[in-house]
Amino acid sequence: MDRRVEKLNEYLRGWLGYYALADARFFLEDLEGWTRRRLRMCLWKQWKLPRTKLRELRALGLPDWVCWELAMSRKGYWRMASGPLNRALGNAYWRAQGLKSLTETYLSLRQAR
Repeated sequence: MDRRVEKLNEYLRGWLGYYALADARFFLEDLEGWTRRRLRMCLWKQWKLPRTKLRELRALGLPDWVCWELAMSRKGYWRMASGPLNRALGNAYWRAQGLKSLTETYLSLRQAR
């Protein structure tokens, strides 16, 4: 996952350099939300087995009943990434993993010009 976040940061930084002149703040907010949801989905898919999901959710500090509820869910990856996992793997988690914020970077680029 570290490599994925690193490559994504590289790609998005170049993309922002190209589109920094455009007034695209709201588009970037939507794109940033979609990107985090996609990363949550990839992480959930990477954990595969319910016991792995349970272990990783407990490591995030969630209550046991929430961990069991999420780990034993039969919902699809994309659906799980939207609601329940959003609370467990929020913006602070991805910031700690090294994911750069698109909107913050965009606003800093706009102010510099």
